[in-house]
Amino acid sequence: MRLNSLSILNYKNIRQTDLNFPAKINCFVGNNGMGKTNLLDAIYYLSFCKSHSNSIDNQNIQHDSDFLMIQGKYELRGNPEDIYCGIKRRQKKHFKRNKKEYSRLTDHIGLLPLVLISPDDDGLIAEGSDERRKFMDGVISQYNNQYLNALVQYNHALKQRNALLKDENMTDESLYEIWEEQMGLHGNYIYAERKQFIERFIPMFQQIYSFISDDNERVGLVYKSQLDEADLTEKLSQNRERDRIIGFSMNGIHKDELEMTLAGYPMKRVGSQGQNKTFIVSLKLAQFHFLKQTNGVKPILLLDDIFDKLDEKRVNKIVELVSGDEFGQIFISDTNSRHWEEILPRINQSSMIYKVVDGEISALNGKS
Repeated sequence: MRLNSLSILNYKNIRQTDLNFPAKINCFVGNNGMGKTNLLDAIYYLSFCKSHSNSIDNQNIQHDSDFLMIQGKYELRGNPEDIYCGIKRRQKKHFKRNKKEYSRLTDHIGLLPLVLISPDDDGLIAEGSDERRKFMDGVISQYNNQYLNALVQYNHALKQRNALLKDENMTDESLYEIWEEQMGLHGNYIYAERKQFIERFIPMFQQIYSFISDDNERVGLVYKSQLDEADLTEKLSQNRERDRIIGFSMNGIHKDELEMTLAGYPMKRVGSQGQNKTFIVSLKLAQFHFLKQTNGVKPILLLDDIFDKLDEKRVNKIVELVSGDEFGQIFISDTNSRHWEEILPRINQSSMIYKVVDGEISALNGKS
């Protein structure tokens, strides 16, 4: 898969730009706040129908404008794909594939596989279990549309059951049974898919971490769920009275955890900044390989200021890895242009460096 061209109007601080991408490696350099991340976010939008950093569409329109437009022209499995997104303030979002509008945006997810590594990923280790569930869900949803639908249905049932739990006048037990059955049906499916995913994912992740760290550290992932022990529908029924007192459903796949370890200890407690960064980069690069293996398409890789907190040795290992033939098209943002002017000539791949200043993008130099 390849993004051949990108057109943007009024997206965040980018007024207007039309870019062609003949190279495999595309580096956007400039100071902080110039629009490098916004450019990568526009590419992300065309894969996921939303911004990575702000899911409120109106807030992504440039302040003094009434609309935004993002359009990308791709090559996918040898065929051209034209993806268009247009948003006007206080109006419905229009998202089109080859000039045909989607009736459901979820039908688009997975068409253009993409992996983003950004500073926000620090939350995978530092924050609560919700971030780690989102990571699993984000990967699986890119190759399994049924899983995405099951998530939507499960979360709807969870919301309805929680509403019943908070209603002090609710005495009809059959209503609980309806939503508990739905949570059980979709929750069991989600649990099975997450478990299967992690079993396949761990060897890829460990191999990449081992390469970047020169095989000096042992890392692990452990998927833990209440469904390891009991059927969800039965568990919900048994704990209904306790949940009424709390006012919230304390059982289900919304309580799942993905434990991250270094030498058998929690990464959150023992990992240095460099080790944490290596862990996250390895997770995301393993996600790339997993999606490529599952979909048969090389995802687009976005690297947003990822080399902070890494020593030169690990940076060189990552660059060596992603510049190989097993990876596809890559888009990189960095504040250090000299860094890439030194690295890219050593790589046997086509490349281009772009300068970003106040939302204006211009090509500096490239290598074919």
